[in-house]
Amino acid sequence: MKTIKISLNSIEKVKAFVNEVTKFDAEFDLVSGRYVIDAKSIMGIFSLDLSKTIDLNIHSETDIDLLLE
Repeated sequence: MKTIKISLNSIEKVKAFVNEVTKFDAEFDLVSGRYVIDAKSIMGIFSLDLSKTIDLNIHSETDIDLLLE
């Protein structure tokens, strides 16, 4: 698992992010405080406080660096 910090502070960024992560079979979670949301759920993302940075957890058996590109 790899964790990176991301910022999704606009509707356009959220849409683009969800479109990208749905292309992969890997599991992605967004963590904000005590909340953990499936990163492929646009409704779940909008339930988070998007004014702060969010941790993206990538659970993958494949090369994580390829996913980050």
